[in-house]
Amino acid sequence: MSVQPIHPHEPDRVPRNADGIAAALDGERRMEFYRELLAAAPEQAEAVLRRWWCEAMLDTDPASDRLTEAALSGALPTGRGPAWGLRL
Repeated sequence: MSVQPIHPHEPDRVPRNADGIAAALDGERRMEFYRELLAAAPEQAEAVLRRWWCEAMLDTDPASDRLTEAALSGALPTGRGPAWGLRL
């Protein structure tokens, strides 16, 4: 018997590599990413990629507009409780 995940794994919206991250970023942010990556020492490159991958994931989140609106209006759940699991 094998264990199945509760939520099936879907591929990341943004591939975890420099090309995937750059493709998900727009204009000036893409250039900022490349500048930071090229200026990083080899031991810092992984941290730069990780940081910008997170930025790119947030930028491409299909719910980002709704989440931003909910946060700005004070309607975003901030703790655990019945409202925490609500979909916006």
